[in-house]
Amino acid sequence: MTPLLKVEGVTKRYGARLGCGDVSFDLWPGEVMGIVGESGSGKSTLLSCLAGHLAPDAGRVIFDTRAEGPRDVLALSEPERRMLARTDWAFVHQNPRDGLRMGVSAGGNVGERLMAVGARHYGDIRETAIDWLGRVEIAADRVDDRPRAFSGGMQQRLQIARNLVTGPRLVFMDEPTGGLDVSVQARLLDLLRGLVRQMGLSAVIVTHDLAVVRLLADRLMVMKGGHVVESGLTDQVLDDPQHGYTQLLVSSVLQV
Repeated sequence: MTPLLKVEGVTKRYGARLGCGDVSFDLWPGEVMGIVGESGSGKSTLLSCLAGHLAPDAGRVIFDTRAEGPRDVLALSEPERRMLARTDWAFVHQNPRDGLRMGVSAGGNVGERLMAVGARHYGDIRETAIDWLGRVEIAADRVDDRPRAFSGGMQQRLQIARNLVTGPRLVFMDEPTGGLDVSVQARLLDLLRGLVRQMGLSAVIVTHDLAVVRLLADRLMVMKGGHVVESGLTDQVLDDPQHGYTQLLVSSVLQV
């Protein structure tokens, strides 16, 4: 069986400062990988390198494409990378405003991604958009409302609908519940868990919240100072942390 994503030695420096160093792992179809660590640990730098938003200084990011099998994403042409981002990949930002067109209606935000992969029939696009709004618990009568009329939690759910409507196989999530109230976070996490399972999605989730990875991630990597200091099955790492830094992370949550 071929990994969906194979990461080999990804390294990124900012001058003398290490963003992430020599990170390697395999992500399998239908698997969710969580990446945790304190602010500045390198987790967001790593995610940006994996998603093609940032060029690493070294390493390879190999994705098992539908048409051609494993390809080094870093070696793809710009048009190939853009098409991958519209079809098989998706990116959920912490701030939904970074992932939405705020001047376009809710239905238009979802429909745009469909149009980017060739959909042209207005009625079909609108029908699919309404269906996806329902799947993320947004009422059909809000289809023509602009995102700025929505709460933060609704904006995040709209961003998820926009990303998943084309049926991607790999989703990158950067602190998907960050900045939301606890009750809103819980609802969003339940929604995400259901969609991941229903669609058989693979995902890489960056978060500082251990409860998020406990609920969503099959496996977990812990980062500190740009390096992966511990990795393994999520429950195993959280219930029996081996590295001193992981022990501190877990104990700090237990003390709250």
